[in-house]
Amino acid sequence: MSNVVFITGATSGFGRATARRFAAAGWALVLSGRRLERLEALRDELAAQVPVHIGALDVRDAEAVKQFVADLPEGFRNVRALINNAGLALAPVPAQKVDLADWHTMIDTNITGLVNVTHAVLPLLLQVGKGASIVNLGSVAGEWPYPGGHVYGASKAFVKQFSFNLRCDLQGTGVRVTDIAPGMAETEFTLVRTKGDQAASDKLYRGTTPLTAEDIAEQIYYVATLPEHVNINRLEIMPTRQAWSPFAIDRDA
Repeated sequence: MSNVVFITGATSGFGRATARRFAAAGWALVLSGRRLERLEALRDELAAQVPVHIGALDVRDAEAVKQFVADLPEGFRNVRALINNAGLALAPVPAQKVDLADWHTMIDTNITGLVNVTHAVLPLLLQVGKGASIVNLGSVAGEWPYPGGHVYGASKAFVKQFSFNLRCDLQGTGVRVTDIAPGMAETEFTLVRTKGDQAASDKLYRGTTPLTAEDIAEQIYYVATLPEHVNINRLEIMPTRQAWSPFAIDRDA
């Protein structure tokens, strides 16, 4: 029976790169996302290598998530790795200027969606037991605050603490949990955050060397395929050219 990896948000960025990485290693794929045409294209690309099961899915919808997992075909139920990748950032402006709906969208996707999928898939992971893995995509924003981070950073702090608490609850089951926290990475992330502002995205990455989606996919694969007695609790990854800044000081003119 093939190992199966279940990836949310597989239509772009880290999720799509992770699907390709696991496919290269012979894992069967369960891929979900909201854009069916992209899932179909990815399935068509990878189906010659490994079995692929896709489904258009909004992780915010608990009942839809539960049904999708319940309906997994028999060959895709041996889930050895869950990659909770679906998430987004919106409104990179001061909190006092944010539309409340953007906050709700981030909470519903980054927090509610994460727990919906984890709760639904966990029984399958527990059946595998030793060597099974949950990899949650956090962010350096969950550890290090910055202007405009507001609810996004707070939601990724939830991812970190939820991952740690899962580790405690799953002690003795053999199921591992990792919070992977990327720094600056060039994907569609900034385009989504700025609602399609290509100039803003280009400006962020201009003149430096950010991480790539493939860089993060390689680390996801690494932590999910370590010997079964090894658990990476949290892996924070920045490009070499990114570091922390001094404290901001408000001074009199």
